[in-house]
Amino acid sequence: MSKNLVIVESPAKAKTIEKFLGDGFTVKSSFGHIRDLAKGDSAIDIEKGYLPNYIVSTDKKKIVTELKKLAKDADMVWLASDEDREGEAISWHLSEVLGLKPDNTKRIVFHEITKSAILHAIENPRDIDNNLVKAQQARRVLDRLVGFQLSPVLWRKVKPSLSAGRVQSVAVRLIVEREKQIEDFVSSSSFKIQGLFSASGKPVRADLSKRPPSLQDANDFLTSCKGAEFKVGTIKTVPAKRYPSAPFTTSTLQQEASRKLGYNVSRTMMLAQRLYENGHITYMRTDSVNLSDFARKTAQQTITQEFGDTYSNPRKYSTKNDNAQEAHEAIRPTNFDKNVAGDDDAQKRLYQLIWKRAIASQMSDAQLERTTIDVVNSNNSDVFKAKGEVIKFDGFLKVYLEGSDDENEEEDSGLLPQVIEGQTLDLVEIKATQRYTRPPARFTEASLVKRLEELGIGRPSTYAPTISTVQKRGYVVKDEIEGKSRSYNLLILKDNQIVNEKLTENYGADKNKLHPSDIGRVVTEFLIEHFSEIMDFGFTASVEKEFDEIAEGMKNWSQMIDDFYQPFSKNVTKTLENAGRATGERALGNDPKTGKPIIARIGRFGPMVQIGEQDDEEKPRFASLSKGQNINNITLEEALDLFKMPRILGVYEDKDVKANIGRFGPYVQHLKMFVSIPKDEDVMTIELDRAIELIEAKKIADANRIIKKFEEDPDTEILNGRWGPYIKSRKKNYKLPKDLEDPSKLTLEEVKHIMENQPAKGKRKAKKTTKK
Repeated sequence: MSKNLVIVESPAKAKTIEKFLGDGFTVKSSFGHIRDLAKGDSAIDIEKGYLPNYIVSTDKKKIVTELKKLAKDADMVWLASDEDREGEAISWHLSEVLGLKPDNTKRIVFHEITKSAILHAIENPRDIDNNLVKAQQARRVLDRLVGFQLSPVLWRKVKPSLSAGRVQSVAVRLIVEREKQIEDFVSSSSFKIQGLFSASGKPVRADLSKRPPSLQDANDFLTSCKGAEFKVGTIKTVPAKRYPSAPFTTSTLQQEASRKLGYNVSRTMMLAQRLYENGHITYMRTDSVNLSDFARKTAQQTITQEFGDTYSNPRKYSTKNDNAQEAHEAIRPTNFDKNVAGDDDAQKRLYQLIWKRAIASQMSDAQLERTTIDVVNSNNSDVFKAKGEVIKFDGFLKVYLEGSDDENEEEDSGLLPQVIEGQTLDLVEIKATQRYTRPPARFTEASLVKRLEELGIGRPSTYAPTISTVQKRGYVVKDEIEGKSRSYNLLILKDNQIVNEKLTENYGADKNKLHPSDIGRVVTEFLIEHFSEIMDFGFTASVEKEFDEIAEGMKNWSQMIDDFYQPFSKNVTKTLENAGRATGERALGNDPKTGKPIIARIGRFGPMVQIGEQDDEEKPRFASLSKGQNINNITLEEALDLFKMPRILGVYEDKDVKANIGRFGPYVQHLKMFVSIPKDEDVMTIELDRAIELIEAKKIADANRIIKKFEEDPDTEILNGRWGPYIKSRKKNYKLPKDLEDPSKLTLEEVKHIMENQPAKGKRKAKKTTKK
């Protein structure tokens, strides 16, 4: 038996570390946390100072048993989970559950998985940092209290099965408010004037600094340029520099991977985790931009060898965030000599992005020359300006240039031809293009991370799960938004003639941008009205600072929780007792047939439209919204179309085929078969031939699902499901025993016995608990 047991949280990390240690070491993985807060209202004992009740989950009991045996037989146990708060908590839980003793337990940390880093960590062990553990515990307890108390409020006041989170709700608010800014934005137009001139046969493109506000003003300007003589006015050339960006933090990596590689934040972190565990990069959850002396030195060697001495400029970067606490170094390669690493193409692309950014940060500034040429004319005092940029020394640009989220950013025209002041230019044409102002851009995942970081909300370890959670809960969606068409004017002055063209363009289209769902809007507005403090950006950031203070040993964690929980709990009680239901109700008009009001609102199963009112003698009629519709923009005409459902598409096998919208979205119905319509297809336009294709495909899929049918009871069958085999009988589903080897051998009597002896279902209770 090995004298040394090293416990990490990941199998891949264990495999990499094991290669660096000798025969006297056994490296095992805990597969993440081995225990967590209990489910239900027994998780936290408020009466005992918010004492958490941790339990080992069923799927971790086997791992715990194995680790206990190995720890008992080992002379020394090394806890080697990640160096952030989450990692510190994992080590603490292992120590508690495994019953480890201080005299033969060491905590080791490292920010890269290399042989030198691992051996250095073993030579410099420390104890578990209880302050970091308390900070993680405070976040976990606070978030559980908020979610457990707030979710039942939403069930009663908005819609069943909803949930709320402290940081997630604030993130959704950002997206909701951005969408309102877009909806309230009033676009105005002006004319962008661009001139194309010729200098000895070489093109010179120049823009007019002013923008005429109207078609008449633009036409008047072009008219004034008829017959004008154009000359070069002032030529101004100034030196300029571009500076490399700092190495990646978690936030900037997520942003740049989105811009350059198209990765969402979850994918970026998953790939970075693999690169870290395989020893290719340093720890990927960090808000530090610092590089170690060793890293700067090895980067300098690589730059000098690859590009020469003139390209090397070692420099230190300082972190702007005073509360940087996750790890003490930026994300960088562990070996700068390797510019390619990773198991697959996605990992390799991300690694190369990290390598380029880190290398560029230690390279020389780019030396530029920016030139502005004024173009004047004999008929008016307006000046065109041609701008160009020449790279005199590329410096870090040889390797890397940071991307931008600015959709309105315009680049200089590049190299300009050689001209002298007073030189006559030939006019080729002047264009006046009508351009409309744009509303603020919707958030991408990357730009939302940037905004959360600017507001001090969340930390490197929370960005990806926050953005993933708000989408999973259906509060935020990321799908394609269809644009609208509008006309614009284009005036062209050429050969002293002005031509006016009427053209069209699409606007407002978006892809892979975040926007709120109807339920996300209604929940956000409800929480802002009744829980304004929780939804306040400044308050949420201040809570993060309090976690930092706990991590530094400057604040008592249970007192911090109590200061938050007491007023919050009272507000929950007040809201349950006094607040009305939130439906986001919006009046659309009246039904032309009955004269009854038509409204759009949130119902029990989601967004819908309704004809009539609850207290009418005749029961109201309801219809679910279709894809792309929401209660804030649906029109009366679109609502009336929904009440034409179901659409009869035609007859197939002597029975009607219908298209309709139900609780789970649009579907096609034939006899008792219901088939979902794919998300990219429209229930209002789907035709019979396509519906038959879906029906036949569903028949084949259903046939493959059937394990066994019973002739004596056709309504009972054993099926293959997403989570394994199960029994379906008269529209109800029943679990099969886990130790059952072959479900196809079950008799009908055995199936009925299983159905009659199903395990009791656990129910979550919303129990109000207050501190006395």
